Amino acid sequence: MKAVRVITGRGVPLKRSDVDTDQIIPADWLKRVERTGFEKGLFSTWRDDRNFVLNDERYSGATILVAGPSFGVGSSREHAVWAIQQYGFDAVIAPSFSDIFFNNCTKNGLAPVGLTVQAVERIWAAIEADPNVEITVDMERLLVEIPSIGFTEHFEMAAQNQHRFLNGLDDVGITMTHTDEIDSYEAHRPSWLK
Repeated sequence: MKAVRVITGRGVPLKRSDVDTDQIIPADWLKRVERTGFEKGLFSTWRDDRNFVLNDERYSGATILVAGPSFGVGSSREHAVWAIQQYGFDAVIAPSFSDIFFNNCTKNGLAPVGLTVQAVERIWAAIEADPNVEITVDMERLLVEIPSIGFTEHFEMAAQNQHRFLNGLDDVGITMTHTDEIDSYEAHRPSWLK
């Protein structure tokens, strides 16, 4: 996982609440054995509608998804996080997330940013007024900023999750930070446990 300190980019206003993981990546995409190519399945049912926001050329190349409350509810599937990342998003801003989806984000390097409904609505308005408006998610200071409209909002993140992002640590990376202790244990454990 790569370190994530500051994300700056344009946003996509996904003005929907209670978006579940099956809507993010339908179950038929879970049969794949590769860990790539999931961007094609991202919101695939909704993308059949030519008026769906991801089909709007104004938002092409955006890297921050701005969604409504209860994003990522439903069954646990890392594929949902992979699809969002592989489509090109580095962060999801929403008023609330499913716990499982949030945890999958932190373990895969997709920044889940929780802001109030009012703050999200203000970001939606800014994006709709100017699709090129720049949004900054600062993982060090835990701030979302849109300088052109004077927007600055703090968000909460547990210290261990912030540490993961700032240092680019997935579960294996965290385990590897304890290599000395693991080696010491292995060298000193009783032979009957080997």
